[in-house]
Amino acid sequence: MPPEPVSRRTFLAATGGVLVAAAAYGRGSPAGASSADSKKLSALLLASDLYASPDPQRIVFALAEGPKYASGPPAKLAYGQSRKLGAPVDTVLHSRGLPKRRGIYTADVMLPQAGPWLGVVQVKVNGKRQNASLAFQVQDQPKAPVPGTPAPRVASPTAANPLGVDPICTRNPPCPLHEVSLDTVIGAGKPVAVMLATPALCQSRYCGPVLDDLLTLTDQYKDRITFVHAEIYTNLSGNETTPTVQAWGIQTEPWLFGVDASGTVASRIDGAFGHDEQQQLLQQLVS
Repeated sequence: MPPEPVSRRTFLAATGGVLVAAAAYGRGSPAGASSADSKKLSALLLASDLYASPDPQRIVFALAEGPKYASGPPAKLAYGQSRKLGAPVDTVLHSRGLPKRRGIYTADVMLPQAGPWLGVVQVKVNGKRQNASLAFQVQDQPKAPVPGTPAPRVASPTAANPLGVDPICTRNPPCPLHEVSLDTVIGAGKPVAVMLATPALCQSRYCGPVLDDLLTLTDQYKDRITFVHAEIYTNLSGNETTPTVQAWGIQTEPWLFGVDASGTVASRIDGAFGHDEQQQLLQQLVS
């Protein structure tokens, strides 16, 4: 049986203890900023399903200066399980496909043990170094499917069979990626790109931009990849997540999964992602 539906507030906050900034954003500027902090640099964690693993994982964050997003300057990330952090690693800025100054930074990090972790983002602005703290929880096990595991073969709402989800797409205008159900295309011999996002209700307001950007890539791959977008909530109240979302185990938005022709998860990215990341995920599916 699928898990009990959760409220929108619980859905966005239920991150296994991870301090996910996406659950706290306001419209167009980061939450928690005040006029007194107008120049203070902060790092806003967007990764939501970090888990203990011997393999590298993608961590993603945004930068803000006081109440305004502030992507642009190069950033390094030092992290560890104690105040004695490891050597800083370079991060990659992704801005194409995302709103101005709302680019995101990613790094591949090693998280071998569960528990609380600390991070410090190091940025140089106008020749002066500034630091911003990150705190995040690493879980024993992932909640959402990871590469190498079977993708859930559950139905998703379509125009012909909305499964009680209304609307089946909160984008304006609705996107065309609701013609087929996931349970009929996963494992059917063709790779599938699965976008789980809610443009109208997305607390971080990254869902709309990443879906719009994905639509710029569909023509290039439409003969080789099946594209499906599924909404997060059953209706605009945002109080109940769909059975599709419950089956996939995600607890934040947005997500993009790449599923190979056999029905195995090949890759996943979450929180927010740039045009280059989306294209790389699609290209890997057809390579």
